[in-house]
Amino acid sequence: MAPYFERSGPDGKLAYAEFRIGDYQHELGLIDRRFAPEQPMSGPGGAIMYWHVDDIEATLGRLKSMGAQEYDPLTHRGEGFITASVTDPFGNILGIMYNAHYLEILNSGMQG
Repeated sequence: MAPYFERSGPDGKLAYAEFRIGDYQHELGLIDRRFAPEQPMSGPGGAIMYWHVDDIEATLGRLKSMGAQEYDPLTHRGEGFITASVTDPFGNILGIMYNAHYLEILNSGMQG
């Protein structure tokens, strides 16, 4: 998926990219770690946003094939609830999940 918006940094390298994803065209922006505030921690960190996907194993495989590194492996959290996360080339953490309960809530809201 190609970003709909990109911005290069002063050095000409990609610094920011925005994507529109999903049925509701949610916006996902990724910024290069070079522009993060200095922090006492090293390595990935911060809040992890989880995106619901229909096939978590295929999505994890696709992300890894595009250069993402596994951060947290596929983890069964409960009945019908599975998560995983990866780090992108900029060091951001992206979570993915399959959650049957989320689908139930989503479908009930769409019918009402």
